[in-house]
Amino acid sequence: MKGRRVITHTEGESNRSEARAAWAARHPDPATRDLLLRDAEAFLHQSLSSPCVSTIARAEGIWIEDTAGRRYMDFHGNSIHHLGYAHPRVVAAIKAQLDELSFAPRRFTNGVSVQLAETLGAIAPGDLSKVLFTTGGSDANEVALRLARAATGRFKTLSFWDAFHGAGFGAASVGGEATFRSHVAGPLLPGAEHVAPFNCSRCAYGHPGPETCGLACAKMVDFVLEREGDVAAVIAEPMRAVPVVPPPGYWRAVRAACDRHGALLIFDEIPTGLGKTGRMFAFEHDGVVPDIVTLGKALGGGILPIAAVVARRDLDVAGDYAIGHYTHEKNPVTARAALETLAVIREEGLTERAATLGSHALATLAEALAGVGIVGDIRGRGLLFGIEIVTDRDSRAPAKDLAERIYYRCLAAGLSFKISAGAVLTLSPPLVIAREDLDRALVIVTDAIRDEAG
Repeated sequence: MKGRRVITHTEGESNRSEARAAWAARHPDPATRDLLLRDAEAFLHQSLSSPCVSTIARAEGIWIEDTAGRRYMDFHGNSIHHLGYAHPRVVAAIKAQLDELSFAPRRFTNGVSVQLAETLGAIAPGDLSKVLFTTGGSDANEVALRLARAATGRFKTLSFWDAFHGAGFGAASVGGEATFRSHVAGPLLPGAEHVAPFNCSRCAYGHPGPETCGLACAKMVDFVLEREGDVAAVIAEPMRAVPVVPPPGYWRAVRAACDRHGALLIFDEIPTGLGKTGRMFAFEHDGVVPDIVTLGKALGGGILPIAAVVARRDLDVAGDYAIGHYTHEKNPVTARAALETLAVIREEGLTERAATLGSHALATLAEALAGVGIVGDIRGRGLLFGIEIVTDRDSRAPAKDLAERIYYRCLAAGLSFKISAGAVLTLSPPLVIAREDLDRALVIVTDAIRDEAG
């Protein structure tokens, strides 16, 4: 039609959409098929969320249940379900807060929001102690970027291809996923420079491994910071949620480069923070402290949306500007959910539990999948781990079709997760999962992989 631009899916996303639609069409329950059809008619379609693969009628603990009563262990949860779904302590805390104080307008404070800010400042390492709340992780990253500009007087950023920092224009500009950068009419933010991310199994700089590369990936960060000369901040995921674990010494080298060139270091811990990797913050594995850290997703206990920016105390320099002017900036209900979430993580030892169960899961997968030709790499930290599916171990080419078939086998067997980077089975179980349920899920995955491998 004249004057209208039609945006189409990429071929890969079209194939995934067709696979989801075919899965939905085969569903034996008429009520489920009807709801999926209504969903497709009612919502704007976009990559990664529509069409949907199924419905949810109930969610509790590690389980989600569809309208036909079919139950799935959820190893995806959009990274919000550290405590599982509907944790009774969080539900009770929210209900009590609704009766006490349900909302606080801006310019009025309340005790529960102040207590949450103080708690985050207390658990964060170093001098990370000044806080601002937002309703989502994308907004938290945008606040962090504004704060970095205000503190440094610079506007440029350095980030990594393939990273995800949110869907807003600023967050998408520093992000590196094509899905969130393509089909945008006009330019994204100026000054958003990118380099290749760390990935020792597929080194973008041509090195076989961290023992021989001299951390070429970190040296590229230093190179760009030096050449640009006026970068406000490096923003990154301390552990890539694909997932990919950084090589030893990587973040210490980047931290030193930031200090040399006057750039702030912002860590996006929105999917990896709050105990998921076996430490309260993923960056604690690497012996560094950022200047700003952003948190979200699981902070609301898997129920309510809340995110946070936690910055060094001396970065409180933007008092004359509105860097995060949100209606729900100090919402007492979301703050109460977050406070109770942090209490549950601490009192139930969930961070330590993630470390123990994660080590067990990685060892189990390595043993069960040893010698399977379509498995390229098994990696992760804590209860965030992935299995790379490849055409063969020599080329290490991603086997996207195989990964899709494995996913649908697992879904049919009662296990939900997501596929990252085209062909990485990404498993992120709740921190409260029972070991026997974890073992059952690992059997489902390994059996599906072995069946597809022949």
